[in-house]
Amino acid sequence: MNFINFDNYLFKNFLKNIRSKVEMFLLQLEEGSFQTFDDLKKYIHTVLPDLFLFNLLDSQQKQISEFFNLLYRINLITSEMILNLISKNSERFVKNLIDLLDYRIHWDEFPIDYKPDNTLPLFISAREAVSLIPNESVVYSSGFAANGRCSIFFRALSEHFKEKGYPNQLTWISVSAQGGRGKAPGTIEELAEPGLLKEYICGHLETAKKLLELGEKGFLELHTMPQGELSFLIESQKNGIYSILSDTGRGTFLDPEIGNGSCVTDSNKSYIRVNGDMLEYSLPPIQVALISVPYADVEGNLYLDKSAVITEIYDAVDAAKHNKGIVIAAVSEIIPVNKSRISISSKKIDYVVVNPKNEQVGGVKQRNYWKTFLPKKIQEQEGGIEDIDFSISMIKIINNILGITPYRKEVDNIIARLATYVFVQNVYKNSIVNIGIGLPEEVSRLLYESGLYQDLIFTTESGVYGGLPVSGIFFGASINPDAIYQSSWMFHQYDKRLDVSVLGMLEVDSEGNVNVSEKGPSIKEFVGPGGFPNISKNAKLIIFVGPFMWKSKMIITSEGLKIQKRGKSKFVRRVSQITFNARNALKNQKKVYYITDVGIFQLTEKGIMLTDILPGIDVFKDILENSEANILISQNLKTLDISFVTGQNFNFGSLKEKNLQSRSKNQNKTLEKILN
Repeated sequence: MNFINFDNYLFKNFLKNIRSKVEMFLLQLEEGSFQTFDDLKKYIHTVLPDLFLFNLLDSQQKQISEFFNLLYRINLITSEMILNLISKNSERFVKNLIDLLDYRIHWDEFPIDYKPDNTLPLFISAREAVSLIPNESVVYSSGFAANGRCSIFFRALSEHFKEKGYPNQLTWISVSAQGGRGKAPGTIEELAEPGLLKEYICGHLETAKKLLELGEKGFLELHTMPQGELSFLIESQKNGIYSILSDTGRGTFLDPEIGNGSCVTDSNKSYIRVNGDMLEYSLPPIQVALISVPYADVEGNLYLDKSAVITEIYDAVDAAKHNKGIVIAAVSEIIPVNKSRISISSKKIDYVVVNPKNEQVGGVKQRNYWKTFLPKKIQEQEGGIEDIDFSISMIKIINNILGITPYRKEVDNIIARLATYVFVQNVYKNSIVNIGIGLPEEVSRLLYESGLYQDLIFTTESGVYGGLPVSGIFFGASINPDAIYQSSWMFHQYDKRLDVSVLGMLEVDSEGNVNVSEKGPSIKEFVGPGGFPNISKNAKLIIFVGPFMWKSKMIITSEGLKIQKRGKSKFVRRVSQITFNARNALKNQKKVYYITDVGIFQLTEKGIMLTDILPGIDVFKDILENSEANILISQNLKTLDISFVTGQNFNFGSLKEKNLQSRSKNQNKTLEKILN
């Protein structure tokens, strides 16, 4: 089906320009529609004070916004599909698309009663497996976002509990986000049945919307802590150690002297307490480890070499066995014994569940795994390293078809362009980089498109080293990585060296403190710290990225940016929750930037200072009047070039090369050690 071997640069740009023009046309239509509705609402408010009519218009306006969001996605998907259909990868593209559509049609079907014939007694169905979990036990589940999640166990537990009423009152531990924002089946939100769980301990809770709702209603106790400390605690349990000391989180909402420790909901206990100048973190002993891995052989040995992420699997298995607990693995299929490839011996595994629908990453069955998520060394053994352009395009298409992650508009691209510019001006070649979820992912995209990514070492807190981090539901995995390790390994590496991180921000205050852990006062709006406290503690350079106001409307003009509709200020007098402590950062001589759609701010000893503004932005009318935070104005305030807004003839320049030779030698030694 290879229509044309047409990877033509000019044609790609032609399609990109068409897509951009269609998006601008849709933006103008959306802005016109919104203006009409705003005018009508003003008229009703002043002339016809009818609350019902006002609310009806408000509801219709939200529906129009969702409709335009769908049109934006269709525009992007269409252009990406055309490019793939005329490329050398057209046959693979069509196959992947068919697989994706099949997944989407059947994504709410889980074979919880399936058990393969003629196998050892350790091979059981998912329903049988969850019936073996004791009431009130402590359970761990592997996975990172939509990568390698324990979907079959989540569904089986939910069904079994609804039918039999047990297991119940479980304490559940997951290091990273495993929810689906209330939109996707097969996530940890399947466990949102009152009485099934007693406690949920997790580093990132935002995506587990239904569990947050249970917590809000008082049916579930919620706790959180940094992902780094969670992974270290699981690692330490295999040696019989159940608490650790750390300075991570000191001076933040996790510090009991400032916030509530681990408690998200009311509780008479906290898993974080002050111990001298440090914080002491603890976890209850893991009694059941539920893990999702690619394959098992007929003897019950497990194989992880085709995984996109490993997370805490090895440590959790050893922890459960040390605690005299049980380990249950979900695999996609049974393969012949290959002693050279065995990752975990059957001696450590109590039961194996075969789930033919087990996913490598969200929307991709393990049986049809994408080679691009595997280390390059393994890819080379399978015929060669994957085409990175094709992989990026497929990921874009899946993220937009599923619609779980937000669509990025042109104003988002301006913020990303500005953040990437600051990144390039400050970062050395061969730097070790962490890119956060959300808008920071767009910085990763621009570094790739500019070719600068080749001189950087990207990492993710899931344990993936090298390659290009991927976005959306695939966050945590990477395209063509150098190696895949456990989460604990990566956080140990961050403690040794992390040069730069690009992170999101919800609020910034006058001192430069940042909140990323809660969106509002209710428990349903809690996000969690994720790996943010570990990453921001260790990175020498931190670039925060986000819009200057909540839900403001910006339009692009020939003169630059114009604020069409003001929103709620993100720059506040005091953040509602301190996730990043600015004073600690200054004490540790970190360089900190805050990149927005109005300009560049930098952390100083006196507070946050505006150093650069985008063209079209007025310092007093657009910034100072819309900020609750006290903002210092640089004496050398610069207006940036119009190319930051248009993107035309824009060049990021080159990464810094100071001490390049010594840094390269050190990095090559590190990489050689990892790969061997």
